[in-house]
Amino acid sequence: MDKILHKFNLKTLWMTFKSATFLGWALESNWTDPFLFAVYSVIKPITSAAILIVMYSIISQEDYSSPMFAYIYLGNAFFILVGAVLQGVSFGIIDDREHYRTLKYIYIAPIHITVYLVGRSVATVLTRILSVIITLLFGVVFFKLPLDFQQIDWLLFVITMLIGFVMMAGLGFIIGGWSLVIKNNPWTLGETVGAAMFIFSGAIFPLSVLPSFLQGIGYVIPVSYWLVLIRRALMPEVAAAFPMFASLSNLQLLTILTISAVLFSTLGLFAFYRFDHVARERGYIDMVSNY
Repeated sequence: MDKILHKFNLKTLWMTFKSATFLGWALESNWTDPFLFAVYSVIKPITSAAILIVMYSIISQEDYSSPMFAYIYLGNAFFILVGAVLQGVSFGIIDDREHYRTLKYIYIAPIHITVYLVGRSVATVLTRILSVIITLLFGVVFFKLPLDFQQIDWLLFVITMLIGFVMMAGLGFIIGGWSLVIKNNPWTLGETVGAAMFIFSGAIFPLSVLPSFLQGIGYVIPVSYWLVLIRRALMPEVAAAFPMFASLSNLQLLTILTISAVLFSTLGLFAFYRFDHVARERGYIDMVSNY
C-alpha cells in the first residue's frame, strides 16, 4: 500500500516527469554535443521542407505565390508535431523494451508509467516544435510565405495548440498501449497511423481532392479540425481560399476539437491500461521481437 501511495505522490509524479523528460532529451539528441545537435536540428527540417518544395515546384511550375503553396507548406510544417505526439509513447515503449531492455525495471520502480511516458514524449515534442519554427522561418524568408505576425490570432492559436496536444496525446496512448501487445514489428504501428492521418487529415491537400467515399475519413479524424484551426489562426486568407470546413465557425471547430480531446484522452488512458493488463498477463513487458 505504501508503494502504491508513493507512486501517486505529487513530488514523485513531478520527479518522474522531470527525469523522463531529461532522459527523452538525451536520447533524442543521441547524447551528442549540444552544438552538433543544434546544427542537426536546423538542417533536418529545412531539408524535409526542401523535398516538399521541389515536388510542388515541378507540379505548379514554381508558383509560390499561390494560396495552395501556403496551404501545403503550413500543413506539412505542423504535421511534424502530429507525428511526434502520436509516436512518442509507442517509440518510448519500444526503445525501453527492446533496444535498451529497461522497460521491466521501469515497471517495478516506484513511479507512474503513464507520467514517465508523457515525460519521454515531451522531449520529442519540444525538439519538433523547434523544427516547426525553423520550417516556418525558412518559408517566410526564402519563399515569401504570407505569415504576418501582426495578423495572427494568437489566442486562437494557443488554445488550438493546447487542446490539440491533449487530443493527440490520447491517440498516442492508444498506439502506445497497442504496441505493448504486438509481437512483431511494433514500431510500424505509429508510422502507419501517422501516414494515414497525413493523407486523410488535409495536411497537404483539401479533403475535396479525395474521392467522395474517402472524404468521410477526414471528417472523423480530429487532426483535420486541428490543422484547419491552425491555418485560420496563422493565415486566415489562405484558409478562406479553400472550402474545407468552411461552413463551420472557429467556435464550432474548437467545440468539436475539445470534445475529441476529452473523448480520446479518456479512451486513450483506458485503452493503455487495458493493453497494459494484457501485456502483463502474457509476459510481454520484457518481450523482445525482431527489433
